[in-house]
Amino acid sequence: MRTRSKRWFINDSCGICCVVFTYLLIIFAECIVLFVTLLPESSTSATVHTIIYNILIVLAVAAHYKTMVTDPGAVPIGNATPEALRSLRDSGSFRDMVVVKCVKCECIKPERAHHCRVCNRCIRKMDHHCPWVNNCIGEYNQKYFVLFTMYICLSSIYSIFLGIRHFIVCHSSDTNDYCDPFSLPATIVCIVALLFEGLLFGLFTLIMWSSQIYAIANDETGIEALKSNKDGTQKKAWLMNFKEVFGGALSPLWLSPFNSVHYRGKEDMMHYIV
Repeated sequence: MRTRSKRWFINDSCGICCVVFTYLLIIFAECIVLFVTLLPESSTSATVHTIIYNILIVLAVAAHYKTMVTDPGAVPIGNATPEALRSLRDSGSFRDMVVVKCVKCECIKPERAHHCRVCNRCIRKMDHHCPWVNNCIGEYNQKYFVLFTMYICLSSIYSIFLGIRHFIVCHSSDTNDYCDPFSLPATIVCIVALLFEGLLFGLFTLIMWSSQIYAIANDETGIEALKSNKDGTQKKAWLMNFKEVFGGALSPLWLSPFNSVHYRGKEDMMHYIV
């Protein structure tokens, strides 16, 4: 059993700016939820909501970080040496197969791998390059990306609920104690901004999460969907696809970004995990 624990980071200015912007949006929503909607109440329900919301945020940030710094499945650069090509030619398993060489990174291109011009590497089962995580979404970090979009979507929906709840409580209170320490206009501005951010990014991440779940269930990457072609590879059962992405049998660990995915099998120059 092999664990992909190697860390890497893509030095792309656009991606870095998107990552910083993502964390700023998370911090902004966190500040509004805590200091405007929950902490002024000083109630048991506010404490419970604070704990639940912060758990979602911690899981989202952890999943984002793991997506960003996990090798998505980069093929070694320059492995298309004469010796490697001769070895494949002489191997009985690959004698009748066409060996594809990437001219950009001088590597033997495995099945379903694609070259990313941002990462400047061939990525196994590349789905797309996402600037919001400054990384490609590929075979080894797709789980973390799915969890990131899921937890951001859930926290966005929860923040909308908390914003509406506080707005109603604030207006229904005779003394406006729940609006302290801010004035009513300032509270309304903050809540409206929170609702706008929650609605915008809740819808965006819901669409991304849904597309990823559909792609995993159908064993088809985003690039393959655009090409309407999977190079003749045979689709597997949907449950097997989820087991490969999330690691092992169905368990609560599928929902944890702190749990590293273990891949069973062996890896060679022509195939991804078999």
